[in-house]
Amino acid sequence: QVQLVESGGGLVQSGGSLRLSCAASGSVISTYVMGWFRQAPGKERELVAYIAGDGITNYGDSVKGRFIISRDNAKNTVYLQMNSLKPEDTGVYYCYLYGMDSWGKGTLVTVSS
Repeated sequence: QVQLVESGGGLVQSGGSLRLSCAASGSVISTYVMGWFRQAPGKERELVAYIAGDGITNYGDSVKGRFIISRDNAKNTVYLQMNSLKPEDTGVYYCYLYGMDSWGKGTLVTVSS
């Protein structure tokens, strides 16, 4: 069974940057689509971005041009580079492995104004 562990969250000022990591163990993820989702307080979980095994990416409208998803298959890890952060980006960010329907436990990102 695959395990996903997110890291890199924290407190950052508006306009700042953070880089999240999602390390997978128990299975090789190189051919799977990997995604980042987030859930703000009182809101539903929403897609932030996903990346296919061939590197094709897709982003939610609210993060296009600011966030970049990438993967390092040699490290079995997916990243989310978040730039120009806004207070509305605050939430718990989750890593998701499509095909195995596996979620990480999340990492909290807080953007102060």
